[in-house]
Amino acid sequence: MSEETKDDNAPAEEVTEEVKASAEAGAPAEEVAAPAEEVAAPAEEVAAPAEEAPAEEAPAAKDEAAPAEAAPAEEEKSEKLKRAEEILRSNAPASARGEDLENAFEKVVHINRCSKVVKGGRRFSFSALVVSGDREGRVGFGFGKAQEVSECIKKSSEASRKDMVKVNITENTIPHPVIGEHGGGRVMLRPASPGTGLIAGGGVRAVVEAAGIKDVLAKSMGSNNQANVVKATINALEQLRTKEEIYSLRGKKLAEKKAL
Repeated sequence: MSEETKDDNAPAEEVTEEVKASAEAGAPAEEVAAPAEEVAAPAEEVAAPAEEAPAEEAPAAKDEAAPAEAAPAEEEKSEKLKRAEEILRSNAPASARGEDLENAFEKVVHINRCSKVVKGGRRFSFSALVVSGDREGRVGFGFGKAQEVSECIKKSSEASRKDMVKVNITENTIPHPVIGEHGGGRVMLRPASPGTGLIAGGGVRAVVEAAGIKDVLAKSMGSNNQANVVKATINALEQLRTKEEIYSLRGKKLAEKKAL
């Protein structure tokens, strides 16, 4: 009897074991649900960076605003520099400023090359003679030396602008005949009637053209050295005197011209 009861009780234990097995079989369903929650969690994480994005863009906006603020500061500095340059230019003499006038004239009269023989070969140097003027009665010349042509021309150009002489011009020509001399150079200049033009050549033509003379007769009667010819021409222009200056030195007054 006890054995049958034991056999009857056994199925009950088996049933309980089946229930446990079914319970264990239902566990994966819960586990499947759990990943669904985990999938939802990354969605929230994805949303979070979307919210953080504006925070990262904010510094960029600040950086863009910073150059906008820096631009006015740079403009103020540039304006101050411009004002300083204008003050320096206004205080500096015209020759130091190197102002480029509308009628400015500059011409290279002669370029000379000199070679020096050394152990490694030849070394070349250049010298240039430049005449410059404003075509309004001021003219000068300059001489410069350098290892390159462009540099020697630049030096001579600056020198010619620094030392300019005033020339007396009367009705686009010279007031009277004159002869200028320097070393072996000898140049004669004579006034010419309107429309004659510049009857001159070489260094003489460059000097009278830079001075603003339009009608003149010239003749070189001495050395052909360009430097001496240019210096002799400037010497002749320095000797020019107007009628008013000559009368004032003699203590006389010009007769007043009456209308016809």
